[in-house]
Amino acid sequence: MKVPLLDLKVQYRTIKDEIMDVTANIFESQYFILGPHVEILEKEIAEYCSVKYSIGVSSGTDALLIALMAAGIGPGDSVITTPYTFFATAGSIARLGAKPVFADIDPDTYNISPDKISEIVCSMKAVERARLKAIMPVHLYGQCADMDPILDIAKKFNLLVIEDAAQAIGSEYKGMRAGSMGSFGCFSFFPSKNLGAFGDGGIVTVQAAIFYEKLHILRVHGSHPKYYHRYIGGNFRLDAIQAAVVSVKLKHLDSWTEARQKNAQKYAKLFVEAGIDEKIKLPVQKESRHIFNQFVIEVPEKRDELRNHLNNAGIGNEVYYPVPLHLQECFAYLGYRKGDMPVSEHAALRTVALPIYPELTEDMQTYVVEKIREFYLA
Repeated sequence: MKVPLLDLKVQYRTIKDEIMDVTANIFESQYFILGPHVEILEKEIAEYCSVKYSIGVSSGTDALLIALMAAGIGPGDSVITTPYTFFATAGSIARLGAKPVFADIDPDTYNISPDKISEIVCSMKAVERARLKAIMPVHLYGQCADMDPILDIAKKFNLLVIEDAAQAIGSEYKGMRAGSMGSFGCFSFFPSKNLGAFGDGGIVTVQAAIFYEKLHILRVHGSHPKYYHRYIGGNFRLDAIQAAVVSVKLKHLDSWTEARQKNAQKYAKLFVEAGIDEKIKLPVQKESRHIFNQFVIEVPEKRDELRNHLNNAGIGNEVYYPVPLHLQECFAYLGYRKGDMPVSEHAALRTVALPIYPELTEDMQTYVVEKIREFYLA
């Protein structure tokens, strides 16, 4: 049996007619950059995420970058974030000349630890604290970070909070949607996300009008009015085709999320029935709405050998992420060493993502669990 990590072709077949209708309309209009389809999506996402405004941008990476720019973060500043995430999180900070400051993660959710954030801030000298401008938590794998203590720390030390919610649209923390709790929420529409476009795309959610207006200007090279530049911005525009595709998919997102959640429950049941639930650490759901953008288990040993076993059985799998950011070569200048982030380093060696997409069948899940059982109990 073949079980891909993700099968977008199956999803596409269920929405093909809707997609063809809306893209045909765009081709007839020849209006490809920004325009009405982007404006419609911005209103839809703002409503979905329970915020006042959203700004469509060219990618999830650019969502992070433009949010940092709108926050005025640049050379000499620093931002606390997690070392256990996709590169764009810290990369966007560094691209602006600011310094990423890494705080280790919670061992159960793999999200940034508020206790570690507090330790870092409280241990800073006055001059270091003066340079600290923001906290950038990541809602990893579709589960929100523990936001109340993070927001408390931010308020105490006058810091902005920029939510990296690239993997988490629709997730909730105590009933609050991802992207609605900080000053900015940054989302990705990369095709593999739970809400994916047919190419690159992203969006920034924001509550404050002053930030909304600045984002609007920065998105078009800092121009307002046209050809008059108050800021140095960039080409961060979302194109109409991607916006229209995401609008179509947004109508189905809650049903897809429900299917992902049911698949997560099925996995838990199957691992218990297979007698290996105590060997395999299943995802821990701490917050009110986990949308399972990924289903990541932690294994006791031989993770890479297990991956080879799964690959040979035709089962897609992935490691998110094999090298924590504090150990990446390009961040060597920050001075971190192996052992500085022990929880992140442990997760990098022990975790593996299994297929969780909405169209996954129970037979496929049974096969996945059987093969993992075969590896550990053979």
